[in-house]
Amino acid sequence: MMTRDTLSLTGLRRPRLLIRAARHALADYDRGRVLRRLLPGVTGAGARVVARLCAAEVELEESRKSGACYDASRHIEVLTALMAEAALLPRRTA
Repeated sequence: MMTRDTLSLTGLRRPRLLIRAARHALADYDRGRVLRRLLPGVTGAGARVVARLCAAEVELEESRKSGACYDASRHIEVLTALMAEAALLPRRTA
């Protein structure tokens, strides 16, 4: 089971400006609207949503590094959603 403790967003190495923009966008994050656009057909919350967002972010990062068809605004939107959704994951108890 994926928890906040097992998901380490702190390990992401992305340009500082990209991370700052995503953090800034958290204030206006509209979960329903954003997830409908980013993950059509995916419902609910939790690890499944976070895993899909992680996969989308990895693809965007690869595009950014290669310079081919990169959409910075979409990358910020995915990072914002990933941060917000990861914050909703339960904490591991033990």
